[in-house]
Amino acid sequence: MQLEALLRALSDPTRLRIMRLLAYMELAVGELAQVLGQSQPRVSRHVRILCDAGLAVRRKEGGWVFLRSAIGENRAPPLGSAAARLLSIGERDDAIFSARCAEDRRHLAAIRADREAKAEDYFSRHAEEWDRLRLLHCPDGPVETALSDALDAITSGSTLGMLLDVGTGTGRMAELFAARVTHVTAFDKSQEMLQIARARLQHFPADHVDLVQGDFTALPFEDETYDTVLFHQVMHYAQEPEAVLAEASRVTREGGIIAIVDFSAHDREELRSVHAHARLGFSDEQILALLSDAGFASAPAIALPGTPLTVKIWTAIKKSGTGAKPVAAAKGKNARR
Repeated sequence: MQLEALLRALSDPTRLRIMRLLAYMELAVGELAQVLGQSQPRVSRHVRILCDAGLAVRRKEGGWVFLRSAIGENRAPPLGSAAARLLSIGERDDAIFSARCAEDRRHLAAIRADREAKAEDYFSRHAEEWDRLRLLHCPDGPVETALSDALDAITSGSTLGMLLDVGTGTGRMAELFAARVTHVTAFDKSQEMLQIARARLQHFPADHVDLVQGDFTALPFEDETYDTVLFHQVMHYAQEPEAVLAEASRVTREGGIIAIVDFSAHDREELRSVHAHARLGFSDEQILALLSDAGFASAPAIALPGTPLTVKIWTAIKKSGTGAKPVAAAKGKNARR
């Protein structure tokens, strides 16, 4: 980050407004244009300048481009931290700028309300289908409590560090553990589900949560990035679980935790045909072998019986000396080359 480029990027009133908006939440370029009352091409030019200066970061999600702040008052680099503090002080002490920012946030509140309305509509349309599935297994509350207790047992109640929630869906797990982590990445293949998760998670600080789209057989993250990796009701969609867990191992630090919440092995074929499950649950032997091959040492499984499906919680710790699991070692056409 260079001082000259930073100061030049912050020399425009619109870009100052954009940076204050991004201090609250990640926004699509189209949403920024809506808040600012400017054309999308014009806003895109401002975005490019901010990104080139290292003040913001772009992320593509399907046909949308999202923008988030790359600076924070208590984050590296020091020059970016100083810029974030300056913007905060400027809004507090400059009455005209403060009023402009307040108006922008009122428009932003309308965007948030729209997101929540769309999420509610999505749930309404799919409620009957999900309710039928929920009747087959243990209620969500006891499962969430048991998962939290299992993670507490491993960490002695301390922080979960950097958390990757694979297949975040509605963002419920990311929300549940957000207060216990230094940062959470909510990851999903479905753009529609990420929009639901964004509505759920938008009240958290913008620099505390990332939402990322992608495939769990080719995670777009550096080796040994995360302290905790969570798969909540996701593994039954995996055609090749070994490839998925090889990727999970690669991005997990030594001594890091993996937690898998899924169904015990069952014979409900309708879940394959109606709900697109690739696997009809897993036996303890299957999961323990998969985790061992991926470099994890497993803890005893936890069972939560339902009618007829039993939910299982498997937790494990990445063994020291295993390093980052080479993705090429994962079998199957979906393993990353």
